[in-house]
Amino acid sequence: MKQKPFSSLLIIGLPSLFLLFILTSINKLYSRETPHWASNAIWYQVFPDRFYNGDTTNDPTKKSLQGTWPYEKQKSWQVMPWTDAWYKLQPWEKKNGKGFYYNAQLRRYGGDLQGVLDKLDYLQNLGITAIYLNPVFESPSHHKYGASMYRHIDNNFGPEPGKDSLIWKSETPDDPDTWKWTAADKLFLKLIKEVHKRDMKIIIDGVFNHVGIPFWAFQDVREKGTQSEYADWFEIKSFDDPATPEDEFEYQGWHGIPDLPELKEDKNGPCQAYRNHIQSIVKRWGDPNGDGNPEDGIDGWRLDVAHQVSMNFWDDFSKWVKDINPDAYLTGEVWWKDFPNNVMYDASPYLENGPFDAVMNYRFTDAMAKAFINKGDQISPSRLDSLLGFIRTNYPQKSQYYLQNLMGSHDVERFASMVVNPDRWIDHASNLQYDKDFKVRKPNRNERELQKVIIAFQFTYLGAPYIYYGDEVGMWGADDPDCRKPMVWKEFNYEKERYHPFGLDRPVNEVRVNRELLNYYKKLIKIRKKYKCLRNGDYQTVMTDDQHKLFAFKRNNQNEEIIALFNQSTSVKEINYEQLFSSGYSDEWKIIFPENMNRDKITGKSCILYYKNKKG
Repeated sequence: MKQKPFSSLLIIGLPSLFLLFILTSINKLYSRETPHWASNAIWYQVFPDRFYNGDTTNDPTKKSLQGTWPYEKQKSWQVMPWTDAWYKLQPWEKKNGKGFYYNAQLRRYGGDLQGVLDKLDYLQNLGITAIYLNPVFESPSHHKYGASMYRHIDNNFGPEPGKDSLIWKSETPDDPDTWKWTAADKLFLKLIKEVHKRDMKIIIDGVFNHVGIPFWAFQDVREKGTQSEYADWFEIKSFDDPATPEDEFEYQGWHGIPDLPELKEDKNGPCQAYRNHIQSIVKRWGDPNGDGNPEDGIDGWRLDVAHQVSMNFWDDFSKWVKDINPDAYLTGEVWWKDFPNNVMYDASPYLENGPFDAVMNYRFTDAMAKAFINKGDQISPSRLDSLLGFIRTNYPQKSQYYLQNLMGSHDVERFASMVVNPDRWIDHASNLQYDKDFKVRKPNRNERELQKVIIAFQFTYLGAPYIYYGDEVGMWGADDPDCRKPMVWKEFNYEKERYHPFGLDRPVNEVRVNRELLNYYKKLIKIRKKYKCLRNGDYQTVMTDDQHKLFAFKRNNQNEEIIALFNQSTSVKEINYEQLFSSGYSDEWKIIFPENMNRDKITGKSCILYYKNKKG
């Protein structure tokens, strides 16, 4: 039976105060707090192992590699030199004779939490207001997406790896009353405090679809088989038969990857015991001292492969998080619906009365690539408006201000390499293992200018701009693993890039901070912070000139108005002011970016920002 909305129910004979109580409770049940700070956010993603090595005494060891691919014990291994050429094989890598792509999974650079602490001033000076950390929980992999546990920060991210591991052994993994705080945990809490001191926010990666092979409950299942109390946590295909010499133990790995055992779900999601464990994890990191004040905890979660986890579970997860901190931010990775055919999910069910505040907006990435980067397959301004309009039409209006508008992440080719390799689907065959002709050089001057026009779009459009570490200094690289190079810092001297993983010819490129690009980011960040209408103003498309390849939109509020004009073509275009300004152009309109622009023309692959103070 179709239920009537609660507002249409006629309740007769109830005292008015009791009726008010009922309606208020119903309203709370069907509404959720939204983190209003998120519309002001300028996001920065940190991949910890590759960001900055602030403490060399905690660097990973050969022992710390055990439990992830490749599984062989390494006879010779060392932490990678931070500044060496990316494709250059180290002596220990040459000894195993396995080539670049095998060894790339063995590489560790020693980035840690102290490194993030050391560079907080850099992020603050850049203008960042919100940090997203890739997984930080204990894991043997470089990416940490296969957790060994959720209750502790990886010991190689903290100052005392050996002592931390002793603390783990003194605890009962499924009993929060026995959990202690390791040195790595305490350093993470210090990081949270320092982030908050700078009036910034910090969220972490939550990976609840799968775990790593060393995960404590999975190891218990492997050891005890059907007798394990955690046997119903995982997708076990067959248990080992102790009576035979063979190991019949078989389980489902995420996308068939044995490194990442999948959690078992029915129509309601994971089993209750696992849910209880995750609720305890949410409490631990949301309010570490348990005093009811979440200021000492994280400001939210980025939820990995969210579309592969039950919505029922996310509803519970959201409630757990928001009960602790109503101002917490939840963003989901809701991405590929049909990867082979380049079809993305409509994420609106996760946002419209759903569990999340936002999603990683790869639809934005896709639209920018098709409109500005592509050459042979470039879309028209009207088609660009249609692609972005899908979000504006289908996603809740308030969520549109919170979406993470990104041009790069740990899962796709670098932004700089997108512009060097046009006419491709993002995240498709953008890796040299799939396409040896993928260009690994850095962008030329024109390609850098192309990056700039997209950055301007990113910082003026609906949603929160999002920077993947190193994009602001010009880093380049193909899809994983090349998008995970060590960060380029001005204080280091880097070896020139001259190698190719398959020995093909390539240009020799210097590796250093691109100061011009960095300053461009800083300038756009300042503009976004200065003009409130860019953060939470209304949006309106004002021009889709397919003939001249011009696209423009307006952001406005009661006090100010900005029109952003973009030229998708490579040639200079005359500006039609009657078309651009509905009420006509006047001297009230000022060009605020870039400086010294010709008022009547717009150059190829560029933008102009016009500003009007509506107060007069």
